[in-house]
Amino acid sequence: MSIEFYYFHLMPWPYLPQDFIKTHPSSWVTYSNGNFDPQKGHAIYNRYLDELAYADELGFDGICVNEHHQTAYGLMPSPNVIAAMLAQRTKRAKIAILGNAISLRDHPLRVAEEVAMLDVITGGRIISGFVRGIGLEYYSFGLDPSRSRDRFVEALDLIVKAWTEPGPFEWRGKEYEFRYVNPWPRPLQRPHPPIWLPSTGSPETIELCVERGYPFARVYERADLVKQVFDQIRAKGEERGKPVTPGMLGWMMPIYVAESDARALEEAGKHVLYLFRELSHRPFEMLLPPGYMSAASMGSAMERVARRAGIAELSAKELVDLGFVIFGSPQSVRQRLAEYHKVMGFGNLVALLQFGSLPADLTRKSMELFASEVMPEMRRL
Repeated sequence: MSIEFYYFHLMPWPYLPQDFIKTHPSSWVTYSNGNFDPQKGHAIYNRYLDELAYADELGFDGICVNEHHQTAYGLMPSPNVIAAMLAQRTKRAKIAILGNAISLRDHPLRVAEEVAMLDVITGGRIISGFVRGIGLEYYSFGLDPSRSRDRFVEALDLIVKAWTEPGPFEWRGKEYEFRYVNPWPRPLQRPHPPIWLPSTGSPETIELCVERGYPFARVYERADLVKQVFDQIRAKGEERGKPVTPGMLGWMMPIYVAESDARALEEAGKHVLYLFRELSHRPFEMLLPPGYMSAASMGSAMERVARRAGIAELSAKELVDLGFVIFGSPQSVRQRLAEYHKVMGFGNLVALLQFGSLPADLTRKSMELFASEVMPEMRRL
């Protein structure tokens, strides 16, 4: 199986002040929306939509959107709304919703309806990712984080049943009760749109991916630790007699392509630091609220949080050297990706080609170089 290439977008707010970290405790939850300028927002939303549509023209296999709330980090509180816009602006690429934060929803049937509608409208181009939402978002919605995992699994089961079994039927669960489950429409893809589980790699998520055969996508991590997670998933699959194929493993990381390695660092370095510093500025106690993580996950979660905090202290070159990001000439990017692919065995590359405060002209240049000089060679691996 050849690698599939996905263009991922966070739709970040690029206008935080230079002294933001010194003057504000967080870019999430408590950063006043009085700092959001709707006129700038109008322009930036349309710019970002143009970039996602352009990825379809350039030949990416898919374009990806996601969900975050009350934050400058990403301006997509409703990924299904963005996906609906892209349904009419694209013709070929899959639209991957990575993903709907179903633990935050009181009405998961609404997600089932919306994703099914998108799948029918696009002719079966939807990938439906599901996430729990990060810890800070439980503060945004005033929800009990200790119920997060139960809500996630039950909502997932309900949505899959709603897509695959004719209604009406009743649902009487621990978290949700419905007298009538009978969503119209049903999805075009059978038995349902592909389900992905983007995650940091908790034991529970790994178990769920292996048991049900759902592709896993690892976000933001040092390259050697991504390999460890992929190895764990493959080992769990062997243990369960459910082999994990490359198509079940995806890696998302910032990528920038320029005419030379030096120019890539010069052009994109400060913009990726804006992603890992200003946009990722948030208090520890909100990131991991009590009850959000299981005892089995807490140890590795604490390590991830410490590493993530450490990223903010790194230079752009150190981020490249450690494999958090891939910057360079087309040849260097191809070589680095080929090396990672050889040792990791992933089948889905989720490329964050716009990140932080990277402007439109540099974003498009990198997209074009990646599509014309990296993807064709990598498809032959």
